[in-house]
Amino acid sequence: MQPTILFDMDGVILDSMPWHVRAWQAALAEFGFSVPEAVLYLHEGAIEPETAVAIFDGEGCRMDPADFHRVLERQKAVFAREYRHRVRPYPEVPGLLDRLEAEGWRMGLVTSSHAEILDQVLPGEIRRRMRCIVTGERVARRKPFPDPYLAAMEALGIGPGGCCVVENAPAGIRAAKAAGLACAAITTTLAAEHLVEADVVVTSHRALPDRLAGLLALPGEAAGCGVPAGAAGGKAAAG
Repeated sequence: MQPTILFDMDGVILDSMPWHVRAWQAALAEFGFSVPEAVLYLHEGAIEPETAVAIFDGEGCRMDPADFHRVLERQKAVFAREYRHRVRPYPEVPGLLDRLEAEGWRMGLVTSSHAEILDQVLPGEIRRRMRCIVTGERVARRKPFPDPYLAAMEALGIGPGGCCVVENAPAGIRAAKAAGLACAAITTTLAAEHLVEADVVVTSHRALPDRLAGLLALPGEAAGCGVPAGAAGGKAAAG
């Protein structure tokens, strides 16, 4: 079986989270709310209305799902107007994708961002490498629910065996694990202590290929399946 890797976009492929966070802070401020930057990073991708309302409520921001929808729409508008042109892929990403392709990996992208945002920020040369792209509006429930990763596996015609995920925040890790997938986390936006639910944590894109190989039994080995937490070197961060 050809091994498959599913990437999150923001904070994994694209160095975009500082700009998304600024857009969130600006949008929230327009509605009279204030949420610490650290909270926005920690809950990246968790934009299901009920989930987000609970998170913001914990920060003293009283809103209902309709209020959140208005804030979300404003955040997208601010991001598109003020910040999208600043987004770039992480410098190591092109080399990472080259290596994975050369080693026979099939690649996909699974993001909570909507297609309208993805179209504005994801370079065509990266998009063309992805055999499947799942954006937030394509599923009934976004991360931390498993729906985005289940949709990607359905589109690719695969099961959890022989497939793994790269994420950078707890909501994405939980979505991957709930879908039955092995998950590597990268410390681009959060410290390793926040990523402990992943099977393995790395501190650079360069470290990913060798660590990913340990998550799966690659072609020619006995079977293609994710391994339990603690295998392949456990959760210790790798540089």
